[in-house]
Amino acid sequence: MRMARERLDKVLATRGIGSRKEVGAQIRAGSVTVNGNPCRDPASKVDPECDAICVGGVPLRARKERYFMLNKPAGVLSATQDAEQQTVLDLFPACERKGLAPVGRLDKDTEGLLLLTDDGALNHALTAPRRHVAKRYRALISGTLADDAPQRFAQGVVLADGTVCRPAELQIGSRQPDGQTEVFVILWEGKYHQVKRMVAAVGGRVEYLERLEMGPLVLDDALERGQYRALQEAEIQALFQAVSR
Repeated sequence: MRMARERLDKVLATRGIGSRKEVGAQIRAGSVTVNGNPCRDPASKVDPECDAICVGGVPLRARKERYFMLNKPAGVLSATQDAEQQTVLDLFPACERKGLAPVGRLDKDTEGLLLLTDDGALNHALTAPRRHVAKRYRALISGTLADDAPQRFAQGVVLADGTVCRPAELQIGSRQPDGQTEVFVILWEGKYHQVKRMVAAVGGRVEYLERLEMGPLVLDDALERGQYRALQEAEIQALFQAVSR
C-alpha cells in the first residue's frame, strides 16, 4: 500500500533534516528539489516512497530497515526461535520475520514494550550500557519495601550475589486493593531479571512487571497485548538521536 502524500516540510522534518521552521527556510531558499525540479513551497505534497527528494543535492535516503513496536504478552520468549516455546517472532506473519530480532530482552512473564528491528547497528547501540538508554517499568509488588529503598536504588543496589547495579530510580506509587504496591523503576542497564532482583534486595517481590518506555519510545496504549505496529518516522529518528548523544 502506498503512503499518502504529505507536506514536503513535514517529510523533511520527520527524516531528521531539521525542525519544520528550519526545513521551511531551506525549501524557500531553493535548496530542495523534487524529481529534479526546485521546490520552494513547504506545503507542496510529495510521496517520499516514489518522489526523488534532494536536500542540498543530497538524496533523501529511502529507509530499507524495519522497526516495529510490540506490546509483548506474558508467556512469550524474547527470542528469534525456540524449538518448544512461542517466541515474539511467532506473533508476526512469516513474511515479516526475516532478519527481525528483539532489541534487548523481556523475561518470559514480563509484558509491555519491545522493539524489534532488522537494523543490527541500532540494536547494538540501544543495548550497549555506555549509551545510557533509559528503560521504564511498572511493577506490582508484594512484601514490605525498606524505608530507604528509593535511596538504595539511587546509590546502586547490591544484589544477593554481590552484583552491584548502576544507580536507578524507584518511584513508589499507590497501594492496590489486593494489598500489592504499584512502583515504577527506571534502569540504564539490563542485567538478568534485574528489576525483580533489585526489588527483592530491598524487601519486596515482583508479582507483575511491564515495560512502558525505552529511551524516547513510549508504549502505544492503542496496542493490545500481542499486537504490533511499524514505528513512525519521527519515532525512528528519536531513537537514532538517543544513541548519538
